[in-house]
Amino acid sequence: MEMDSLPNGNSTIPTSNTTPPSTALSSKLTQLTESLKLEHQFLRVPFEHYKKTIRTNHRAVEKEISSVISIVNEAADSDISNDDAVQHLTSLVSRLQGLKRKLEEGSRAENLQAQRCRARIDHLESAGAENLSEWNNTRMKRILVDYMLRMSYYDTGLKLAESSNMLDLVDIDVFLEAKRVIDALQKREVAPALAWCADNKSRLKKSKSKFEFQLRLQEYVELVRAEDHLRAITYARKYLAPWAATHMKEMQRVFAIVAFKGNPECAVYKTFFEPKQWDYLVEQFKQEFCRLYGMPLEPLLNIFLQAGLSSLKTPHCYEDDCTKEDPLSQESFRKLALPLPYSKQHHSKLVCYITKELMDTENPPQVLPNGYVYSTKALEEMAKRNGGKITCPRTGLVCNYLDLVKAYIS
Repeated sequence: MEMDSLPNGNSTIPTSNTTPPSTALSSKLTQLTESLKLEHQFLRVPFEHYKKTIRTNHRAVEKEISSVISIVNEAADSDISNDDAVQHLTSLVSRLQGLKRKLEEGSRAENLQAQRCRARIDHLESAGAENLSEWNNTRMKRILVDYMLRMSYYDTGLKLAESSNMLDLVDIDVFLEAKRVIDALQKREVAPALAWCADNKSRLKKSKSKFEFQLRLQEYVELVRAEDHLRAITYARKYLAPWAATHMKEMQRVFAIVAFKGNPECAVYKTFFEPKQWDYLVEQFKQEFCRLYGMPLEPLLNIFLQAGLSSLKTPHCYEDDCTKEDPLSQESFRKLALPLPYSKQHHSKLVCYITKELMDTENPPQVLPNGYVYSTKALEEMAKRNGGKITCPRTGLVCNYLDLVKAYIS
């Protein structure tokens, strides 16, 4: 069934002046409750970033403190002259000053992340029935920024966030972190990706990630491609050997490329040198990155659109005579709905709740502002009896007959 228009999550439900206030308020609160159920990523991402910042600062401080203690112990255990003692103390003061700067920088970074978490909690707490339209508008902008960042439109996403004054409500810095790794992989450089793996080593190990292993394999392949076999063997012994217990089959296959590289008929080994291997690494990084921050792999915009398209998708939508009013008549929406199941059979029957009669082209369905659907015949009779007023038998909503929206059966 297709309709001219229906109220969505970004607009308040239009009602007449006679609509019971309690009914309208209840409808808005229900809508708000359902909206808040989808805000997992909104809070999870800054919280994970906050924890990562704390872990990074903690490691840096531990390293500096260990170095300072080592210098003190060395000076205490050795018999040195006054000049050497002064030199040691000067070096120690310099290291302590550097430690102080790192502590201050780390504290600022942690405060910034905590502020961002607080801003998002406040934003969710500010949502209410009286400002639902404005809150949903901000939410739509957040979803658009998320889509732009995932599609690499970083400048556009940043401008939208700045113009809407919601920098604390979007994850621009997180996606910029990912951008640096993606750009490097697209240039066939693995160093930034390996550094990212080192920063998140414990969490990647806990999730049994193969991403670092795939990076090491690709670096080995590039050495073989350059015909630097001695370095390739040395590299394999140092960086690939530790993975032998869990990835022996992959290692045996990739080690053989030294012998089979020049054989074009050996397709199994030839694939290691294809450019698509780098594209595969980019996709694998995106998956690991999203998993690390608790984000869905698909953009939020796609998820919301698919939720709507799933209720509209029928076999008829993919036929040549599909009506233009159907969103699935457009190729872009068809592609987005391709993995979705069909919502209903093409030859469905709609029965009016009031008259129990079939709704068809002779007696088409009409949609009330609250979304309920009844037959034209029943609503016309009700309007004649009540001076043009319609009362929903399910919710008690009262509206004018002119507020109804005609629906079309596909």
